[in-house]
Amino acid sequence: MKIGFHLPQFGPMATRDGVRAAAQAVEEAGFDSVWVSEHIVIPRKQVNRYPGSPSGKFPLPPDTPFLDSLSILLFVAACTERVQLGSSVCILATRNPVITAKELATLDVLSNGRLVFGVGAGWWAEEFAMLGVPFEHRGSRLDEYIRLVKALWTEENPSFHGRFWQIEEVGFSPKPVQKPHPPIWVGGGVDAALRRAGRLGDAWHAIYKTPEQLANNYATVRAYAREAGRDPQSVGLTLRMAAPTDAPQAIERLKAYADVGVSHVMLDMWASSADDFRAGVQRYAREVRPALA
Repeated sequence: MKIGFHLPQFGPMATRDGVRAAAQAVEEAGFDSVWVSEHIVIPRKQVNRYPGSPSGKFPLPPDTPFLDSLSILLFVAACTERVQLGSSVCILATRNPVITAKELATLDVLSNGRLVFGVGAGWWAEEFAMLGVPFEHRGSRLDEYIRLVKALWTEENPSFHGRFWQIEEVGFSPKPVQKPHPPIWVGGGVDAALRRAGRLGDAWHAIYKTPEQLANNYATVRAYAREAGRDPQSVGLTLRMAAPTDAPQAIERLKAYADVGVSHVMLDMWASSADDFRAGVQRYAREVRPALA
């Protein structure tokens, strides 16, 4: 099982020195990846439930410093040499997909092939409104944009004619280093997201699920892959979870996730300072990782 950590993208550590120190601590400890999330604005009103919290409330106050996801990954690409650079997740439906495809291809080139592109449909209607993008049909828009990004990354003379976006015979270079393209992990827990992962994803990226929930949902993902004519085994299972501070508990939970097929786990580990973050990463390297080997 590969292990990565979410970078201090928001809050008091969301600084040049804080992000760099965290990314380098993860790499120096021998872990596999670093991760970012995405919100452009934090609306002061919330109607829909936040899927990452039992209460349904978004945990950050609206004025919390929240660094841009792709800017962080480009910065961290220059501060590291080996760790994978991932998004958990990019809300692609709110973005210009052609510009985003270019930014991500650039990141993959400059990092020498380390991008993991996690995508999701998004949940916050108010944020969509603030960005000038319809919240309705966001799933259909995301499906189309994933196909468009793949076309730009893989075809020599891309043309694309969709419901939401059209391009005609364009040059798009450089292509990403990774072939045929960087891995695309599809996030989300509703049935439409599981279908999307099975049909379009290289992995399903689950968030805060129990092993039992993962096993059931992953079987559905693979069924959708089979229905789409894909090899179900070609769609991996990855997970984002809160990092237990107790080492025995962390070992028990990670082993349970490995048993249901999780190949890569991203840990949310909150720290008040760079020293605290480094100490937490080193504790996992010293006390948790050897037990998983």
